[in-house]
Amino acid sequence: MSGLMNAVVICAVAVLVIARQSRARRVDTDRRWWLVPAVLAFIALREPGLVDPHHQVEASVLLGTELVIGLAIGAGWAWTTRIWTEPDGALWSRSTKASGAIWIGGICLRGGLFGLGALLGVHQDSAALMLGLAATLLVRAGVMKWRAQSLQSTAYGQAPAYGQAPAYGDGVAQARQKERV
Repeated sequence: MSGLMNAVVICAVAVLVIARQSRARRVDTDRRWWLVPAVLAFIALREPGLVDPHHQVEASVLLGTELVIGLAIGAGWAWTTRIWTEPDGALWSRSTKASGAIWIGGICLRGGLFGLGALLGVHQDSAALMLGLAATLLVRAGVMKWRAQSLQSTAYGQAPAYGQAPAYGDGVAQARQKERV
């Protein structure tokens, strides 16, 4: 794919994921949570410009740093997402303001990383950003699945544990909005 097409895919996936996570959603732990990150990683890894051939060491360090940032964003996003169980046993999740701050921080870090690469004269392709996004989504989905399973039925077929998994920002009073009909 061209760089422009990669940028469109990256933006579309990011907007879709952020929009879906900003609202309360039912969690499905049986789905293939690794599929979208795997497709993004496959698309990124088949691109020839992933590492600049003229600056291989610098490009590899930047790519590794991009992956570490992606892993950290995914883990931070997953741990700042609220997960709760409804009385019927359904699991729900919703990202918090802290999750949004992690996304903004991650975008700033990635922008700084791109700027550093430009200062070093390293050609950076959108495939590195796509690989970082795949890492973010993979870690987030894995941690969320693990957290959701801890709220589901306990061993030996006991009833689900009702309640809420702790997330960053718990205990902070939040205003309740009235539902309008």
